[in-house]
Amino acid sequence: MELIPIRQVERVNIPFHTVEDIEVIDDFDFLESHSKQFIEANTSAVTLKHLKNECIVPVFRDNEVTISHVNFIETVFEAASLIFPRERIEKPEIRVSHVIRGRTPEAINKTVSELLEKDKTIYYERMAFVMEISTIQENINGNPLNLSIGGVRAYNHENLYSKKTSEKFKVFIGFNNKVCCNLCISTDGYREEIKAMSCYELQQRIMQLFQMYDIRKHLNLMNTFKNHSLNEHQFAQLIGKSKLYQCLLPKEKKQLPNLELNDSHINIIARNYYRDEAFSRESNHAINLWNVYNLFTGAVKNSYIDNFLNKSVNATDFIDGIASALKGDTAYKWFLS
Repeated sequence: MELIPIRQVERVNIPFHTVEDIEVIDDFDFLESHSKQFIEANTSAVTLKHLKNECIVPVFRDNEVTISHVNFIETVFEAASLIFPRERIEKPEIRVSHVIRGRTPEAINKTVSELLEKDKTIYYERMAFVMEISTIQENINGNPLNLSIGGVRAYNHENLYSKKTSEKFKVFIGFNNKVCCNLCISTDGYREEIKAMSCYELQQRIMQLFQMYDIRKHLNLMNTFKNHSLNEHQFAQLIGKSKLYQCLLPKEKKQLPNLELNDSHINIIARNYYRDEAFSRESNHAINLWNVYNLFTGAVKNSYIDNFLNKSVNATDFIDGIASALKGDTAYKWFLS
């Protein structure tokens, strides 16, 4: 299949605008608008309006305010608007976990049964979101893909008991498979840790990531996956060795490529080899690597918010390694032998 041409984005130095300069994202109800989510385990869908109007913002020990979840989402949106000015950026899908509850000073002495809604405070320790750029599309093996951006904020990675320091964010740009909402993320489209003291600094670093991301290279890589297949025996070897990998001694693991998926993820992949509606085995029990890749990225959705992006990137690297092993490369050969 010949890839559909994608309009190239001119890479220029773009002046900074504050969040107020751009009409960012209107309040909207966006709860459970998709039947499938980009992440599933241990998360709940919330609205941007809920985060803005009903959640407090944590502070550091010196009472300096943190960059809120809303600020983060709007900063990513703004950066994307400046890098992709002619594209349509959809409203975010937001998932949260690990709710932190409190109460106002006036409600300190109330019993739980006496608490009113105005007495309660709430914020979420971990938050992830995805926004699709729906006007940049591709199709691989019959699966429509939309360019997507997003990120993760996890307050458990911050030391809120210290004075204000640089805050940490995870940001990505990649593709969302519309068949299953699996995220397809490559190494050059992901920053595991962006440190910033302000929204201005955060925006600049996000824009650098978006400008450095090579859309064509990423699509070409994923498009090669459909050209390689595993027979049933090879797939069984892959699953078995992936489970054995979890039990290796640390020094033995260091001699092999990294696999960040755990035993639970591998069990999901094995089950969906037989049951997945879109990516299961073929009638001859073979399965191409594009489908294997989507079994991996589908399993990754059953991860905690603060590590699922790392696992998504690892899934891309791992399947690329398996494809190389099928062509004779020895680095990933252990997983198939």
